[in-house]
Amino acid sequence: MSFKKFIKQELTGWMVAEGEHADIVLSTRIRLARNLQDYPFPISASQEDANDVSEALDQAVETMQNHHFTGITMEDLSPLERQILVEKHLVSPQLINPKKHGSVLLSEDETISIMVNEEDHIRIQCIYPGFQIDQAYEHADRVDSELEVNLNYAFDETFGYLTSCPSNTGTGMRASVMMHLPALTITKQIERIIPAISRLGMVVRGSYGEGSEALGNIYQVSNQITLGKSEEEILKDLESISKRLIAHEKKSRELLLAKSEVHLENRLFRALGTLTHSRILPSAEAAKCLSDVRLGIDLGIIENIDMTILNELMIFMQPGFLQQYAKAELTSDERDILRAQLFRDRLGVERSVAQEKDSDSL
Repeated sequence: MSFKKFIKQELTGWMVAEGEHADIVLSTRIRLARNLQDYPFPISASQEDANDVSEALDQAVETMQNHHFTGITMEDLSPLERQILVEKHLVSPQLINPKKHGSVLLSEDETISIMVNEEDHIRIQCIYPGFQIDQAYEHADRVDSELEVNLNYAFDETFGYLTSCPSNTGTGMRASVMMHLPALTITKQIERIIPAISRLGMVVRGSYGEGSEALGNIYQVSNQITLGKSEEEILKDLESISKRLIAHEKKSRELLLAKSEVHLENRLFRALGTLTHSRILPSAEAAKCLSDVRLGIDLGIIENIDMTILNELMIFMQPGFLQQYAKAELTSDERDILRAQLFRDRLGVERSVAQEKDSDSL
């Protein structure tokens, strides 16, 4: 099976702009770390151990009646193809190291991905669009329960699920909400909010997790504690903190409008102009302008652009996708030129179609 057949080029799963609070929350993710009782953890496993784990999981998946998965082995992919999986948030950066004998099982709509032989034997990931914590958890939990029928998980009555990293022991669950927080960033309130969130047992990172930057004012809020709390308690805490962040962001947006609407409009429309007219567009500048345009749409200042198009561009502007689109390896400068063309084409078409509809209605 070709790479293109199992990696969809169109928007799927979490990238569609829908779900509660979709103007601020891009996606909700649940990740469950599991290990098999009879095998060493991946960090010390041999290739034979890794193959045995993969086989055991394949057999368990074959018995599942409610889910269909396509298997992808990292060793069979080029570095570019592996990078695209990361850019779509379908696998972690740690999994794409081919020396680890890793693989991933993807559901047809890419909502569920099961990473195999990453830091743990199994990492079940479920991503939903918008603010859907309970729905994402229930789906991930169903997959986990179906697998556990045929797999002997490493579990301790005192410590819970055993994991390679002690910070994941217990529930083995990392729940996260990816949020667009431009107003809190512009007003610099985010600088005092992040330490406060950390004191409440949560952590704030960039959109690609630990060690990544919050490009385009996109932040990922997730739980730090997995031991000593139940899944329900963790989800409740994340929901509470996320709702407070959403409220703060909305209030900050109102203040920005009230304080200087003309200056804000100027910033947002200049960003739109950059995206629709630039010939060279570095990734950092594209992310910043994309954030401003998204804010403009949410505030009703910029019209006639579908938010789903912005979600598409947020992913397709990444280096891997640009080179896949070009069908060639590109230098940094070449990627900047192609990125600018991509934005002009997608946003230009959107605005032209909208303007034609407006003219027809007159």
